[in-house]
Amino acid sequence: MSLFNSKNKEALNNPLWKDNPVVIQVLGICSALAVTSQLEPAIVMGLSVTAITAFSNVIISLLRKTIPSRIRIIVQLVVVATLVTIVSQILKAFAYDVSVQLSVYVGLIITNCILMGRLEAFAMMNGPWESFLDGIGNGLGYAWILVVVAFFRELLGNGTLLGFQVIPDCAYEAGYMNNGMMTMPAMALIIVGCVIWAHRGISKDE
Repeated sequence: MSLFNSKNKEALNNPLWKDNPVVIQVLGICSALAVTSQLEPAIVMGLSVTAITAFSNVIISLLRKTIPSRIRIIVQLVVVATLVTIVSQILKAFAYDVSVQLSVYVGLIITNCILMGRLEAFAMMNGPWESFLDGIGNGLGYAWILVVVAFFRELLGNGTLLGFQVIPDCAYEAGYMNNGMMTMPAMALIIVGCVIWAHRGISKDE
């Protein structure tokens, strides 16, 4: 069997656009509001969720035939919690400043609906490779939404990207002002709504 047959390609590609977990399934919205005031923590959160979703999918897929049905949710939570702890410790060791910015939100990945949804709906019924691709696809589908939201919030709210000033001083001297509202969680919700609107408008024409 080809590693990238049509079914596997769909598992990887559909969550990126056609069946995106944020704009179509409306999952993972809370973290989109919480960690997107700046671009760097949004990127790190997106990559963290992608890694955890991919590897938790693989582990649950490998164990699916041995997990008693009545405790499957508990097993899934234990697997996700273990991976989240590992990611949290890695961030503290190699990207401490970002881990401080993300604060408790890394730990809350455990309750992310995208992870639990993929484990229950896909990994419990498919092989490890397919589950891995599904996890990568859903993680990246979630991540690019966070990056888009964080891009506009940091750019318009602080005039920076990844901490570097991109709006020149001459613009401020000419009267330009940063939009302080962009740093508020409510604006993240509005930007997510605009992304959903744009996504559905584009998808309607396809």
